[in-house]
Amino acid sequence: MSWQIDSAHSRIYFVAHHMMMARVRGQFEKFGGIIQFDDEEPTNTLIDITINAASLNTNEPQRDAHLRSADFLDAENYPVLRFQSKRVEQLDENTGRLIGDLTIRGVTREVALDVEHLGQGQNPWGATSAGFTASASINRKDWGLTWNRTLETGGVLVSDKINIEIELELVKQPEAVAV
Repeated sequence: MSWQIDSAHSRIYFVAHHMMMARVRGQFEKFGGIIQFDDEEPTNTLIDITINAASLNTNEPQRDAHLRSADFLDAENYPVLRFQSKRVEQLDENTGRLIGDLTIRGVTREVALDVEHLGQGQNPWGATSAGFTASASINRKDWGLTWNRTLETGGVLVSDKINIEIELELVKQPEAVAV
């Protein structure tokens, strides 16, 4: 069954440590894709999400420009980040692991997202909506994001570990009628 991302109620966040002492949170504001969520057999679910690299926002324009630069995402040469699912491991009725390929800067690595299905029901406009959260931690260096600065205290300016947090609300699309 095809589902559409409700962009007004969905977010893709990233979190990194700054100077080994503070968390910096950002989000990607433009993303979309194809979601074939099988609510009867979740392990048959297929996902293909694209994220506009230049749409990142940490609410600090200079940092955002640096993150878009060749030091990090190189959004000019690699405008899209992409996640393509490969399989789903159902852990219990409402949780699972979504394994897929994440491509950043032309480098593709397998990532496992821990997913929770928050429920589904009819929205005020008569369509079926479903809610999900997903999270993963990645090492940015695995995708060639190696820029950093050593601090005089011995730490680094930007953590290698990046946490990804996703909130998705999906709307079930009507099935096409065969003619």
